[in-house]
This record gives sequence, C-alpha cells and structure tokens, in this order.
Amino acid sequence: MIRTETAWVLFFAGLIFVWALILGVWKWLQMATSPDGTAHPYVDIAHRSALLYSFATGLIAAFVQLSGWPSAVNGSAAGAIVLLFVVTIANYVRLAWQRETDNQMRNAPHSMRFVLATLIAGEIGGFIVLLAGFAKAQL
Repeated sequence: MIRTETAWVLFFAGLIFVWALILGVWKWLQMATSPDGTAHPYVDIAHRSALLYSFATGLIAAFVQLSGWPSAVNGSAAGAIVLLFVVTIANYVRLAWQRETDNQMRNAPHSMRFVLATLIAGEIGGFIVLLAGFAKAQL
C-alpha cells in the first residue's frame, strides 16, 4: 500500500502528463498551420516542460514513498515542488497565448528576480527535504 501523500503526488503527475498531451495537440496544430512548420516558442516550451515535469513529479512520488519523514513534511515538500511546476507551466501557457515575446527574460521586470529565487528555493529546497528523508530511512 502506498502512502496517501504518494498517491496524491502520482495523481498530480498524471494530471500534468494529460496537460502535456493536450499542449502537444496545441503544438501540433500550430505546426500544421504555420507557414514555416513551427509552433510559437512558448507553446513548444510549455509542452516540453509539462512532459518533463510530469515525469519529475513521478520521481518525487518515489522519494515521498520512501522518505522517513512524517506525512506532513513529505506532503508539504512535494506540494511546494508540484505547485511551482504547475505555476511555471501555466506561465509558459500564458506567454504562448499572449504571443508577446519569445524570451521572457528579455526586458524582464525587476520582480522576476524574486520569482526565480522562489522557484529555486522551493524546488531545490523541497527536493532536498525529500532526499534527506530518503537517506534517513533507506541508507
């Protein structure tokens, strides 16, 4: 039997994977109707990031399952990571929908530093918590 928090993380991995598949259809439609056969860069980025994040979320589920920390710690760490994955993909979708840029870092507002620092701290910090829990229980 898997832990409840592991089941939730796997469920979100599946949702992100379905989202990636739908984004793949959007990408294909843009490629099929574009004179040069390409999709907008952020449609491509959203599709690829969703695919990668779905598998990364599956990996996170394995660490949640094998961690020695309490459920609240595992769920919080994994939840933070998955939330940041979803926010990132949603931002790429927004950029693709708006079609205003092909590089969000070009002329980025100063607040982008805070956003990136949050992503770095949340994703890396959350995973370090899970990795430490894995090491505690399994090594």
